[in-house]
Formats: sequence, structure tokens, C-alpha cells
Amino acid sequence: MKESYGTFSETINGLIKDGYSLDFNIRKERITCHQTNIELSPEDFEIDKVYRFEGASNPDDQSVLYAISSPKFGIKGMLVNGYGISADAATDAIIARLKTHPEANL
Repeated sequence: MKESYGTFSETINGLIKDGYSLDFNIRKERITCHQTNIELSPEDFEIDKVYRFEGASNPDDQSVLYAISSPKFGIKGMLVNGYGISADAATDAIIARLKTHPEANL
């Protein structure tokens, strides 16, 4: 996994090539994936890498892309949240429950 892929969309495409093909969301304190209809506990996941982005024309357009995996279930994907003024407190609380790799750059 690269330190940087470039833009937000280039990072998504790069992570997909690296096997992070699932799109995860937060729903009622669970991590869900509509592609596979799974719903798992945050404790089942690890944050492998964190990528932060700021909109070139609007500093309020801030997002963070998490490359996450569940070794227990053998799945990898991405979870997106805002940060700064764009942050979602409920998603932040769930992300705080995920295990992190030391090199994840949190």
C-alpha cells in the first residue's frame, strides 16, 4: 500500500487495485457493506492506512479515507469520513473503536 496515491479518486482506485474493494459505512454502531450485506462490529476491523484530503478550492471540503481490513473475516475495504468542520461525530466514535496498525499514520 502506497504512502500516497494522489487525489481522492486516485487513492480509491489505487486501494481497489491493492484489494480494498469493499465500500464500508457506519450504521447503528456497526460497520456495514451493502455489496456483501455484512454487518460487523468495529472491533472486528483494523485501520491499515489513513489518507487525508482537503478540497483545493474549499478548505471546508475535508475528508479522511480509511483503508480497513478484518483479518478474522478476510475482507478489506474503505471507510470515508469528514474531518474538521465536516466530521461526523457518530462515525468518529466508531472509528475510535477500530484497532490500528502502528504505521497507519493516525
